[in-house]
Amino acid sequence: MRCTFVRAAQAALCFVPILVTAACGGDTSDAPPDATPVDGNPGGQTYTLRWGPVDVAPGVEDTRCVTLSLGNDIPVKIHSIENALAGGSHHLIIYRMASGELNDTPTPCEPFVDTLDPTKGAPLMITQRADEVLQLPPGVAFTLQPEQVIRLEMHFINTSPSETITVEAESTFHAMADADFVHEADFLFIGSPDIDLPNQPGVEQTLGPVYFPLPSSLDDVNIFAITGHTHHLGTDVDVEMTATEGGGGTMVYAPDPFSWSEPETVFHDPPIQVPVDGGFRFTCKYVNDSGQRVQFGESANDEMCFFWAYYYPSRGSKVCMHSEMYTENPLDICCPDDAVFCALIQEYIGQL
Repeated sequence: MRCTFVRAAQAALCFVPILVTAACGGDTSDAPPDATPVDGNPGGQTYTLRWGPVDVAPGVEDTRCVTLSLGNDIPVKIHSIENALAGGSHHLIIYRMASGELNDTPTPCEPFVDTLDPTKGAPLMITQRADEVLQLPPGVAFTLQPEQVIRLEMHFINTSPSETITVEAESTFHAMADADFVHEADFLFIGSPDIDLPNQPGVEQTLGPVYFPLPSSLDDVNIFAITGHTHHLGTDVDVEMTATEGGGGTMVYAPDPFSWSEPETVFHDPPIQVPVDGGFRFTCKYVNDSGQRVQFGESANDEMCFFWAYYYPSRGSKVCMHSEMYTENPLDICCPDDAVFCALIQEYIGQL
């Protein structure tokens, strides 16, 4: 999609449908409360879900979903998730759904489908690595209800000019004892769609540093893991935590080297806390040798500049962004905090 709307809400409608649907899947009113149960589930259960396998022809890119029951007959507190991806997977997104029709056949689906409605669910984890473990801090977990519906959404691409590949994934969930549970975890996505990269082989181009002020709804949360995200032209992602837009910062994500295809997840122990009224300053770098101009988009042939983070205690799943390209004035927005903005997005997507 390409557009040049002036008003902030109109401009946002052009680039947000890919992203904000994930954020609006979370709502602080629906976030499970923190608690310290005295007894209950002793923990130790393990649940494994699978996506695929699917044979993918040369040059094919697609997004397909399966919707599965976790198979838990009691509520569980998930303390770690292990993912194993094979083939041409670009990323795998795991969702906790409020309900849904079960389907174990990988079926074409819109990215972040059905998560715009806060009553339907929210992301738990995104994986881009062939093997990745999300280990939550002591006492921190995701709460899953009996027979929890989980959606596994796989975005894949076969870049081979002649060979068919097989794509598949496996996700394993590990439960902790209810008595050890203290805080509910959640998911945060921050970035900018202001990407416009002319074809300049061998020349590194930079977006940023971009400053995003963290909203007051996230005051005092603890961020314990961060992952940077670009597509295949990306060469680096750096993230600083800072008390003010122009002040000195503390680097919280700077893998060396950065791998766009298997970006490192950096864990913070102890977790970091952004100063009240502070935020993040982030930078993405690219080398565009594609032979064409590249802008923001969900396809692996487009580009992104985002990072996602895991935090506690839960204030709901959120997607936040900064833009100066599509509006007369800089736009900083977190969804679903801005109800009017999210309503506009929901109306727009409903017309597609």
